[in-house]
Amino acid sequence: MSHSNTTQEMQDRVHKFISQFEEGYFSPLTMMARLTEELGELSREVNHVYGEKPKKSSEADKALEEELGDLLFVIMTFANSLDIDINDAFEQSMSKIETRDQNRWTKKENKS
Repeated sequence: MSHSNTTQEMQDRVHKFISQFEEGYFSPLTMMARLTEELGELSREVNHVYGEKPKKSSEADKALEEELGDLLFVIMTFANSLDIDINDAFEQSMSKIETRDQNRWTKKENKS
């Protein structure tokens, strides 16, 4: 898959999918539980790949990419349910981080 989506296209696609069901979006509390569940699945996979805990022989291989995708879907769903534009949220966060953390770590030397 080589198609690049904008955050708006991703949010629109998620909305189109969720809107076809009578149940619609879950409540914020349920969305938080889903987000936590997906983060746990990603954590487990990272631990299997990079940590000291090998998979059980009965466990299927799940790619980190799949787990990150699941997490992103839930984040998009959560944002849509609260009418939050992910791009705006990202811009606010990056502006804060770029200001707060600009001198936190050792910068690489510019080798031009």
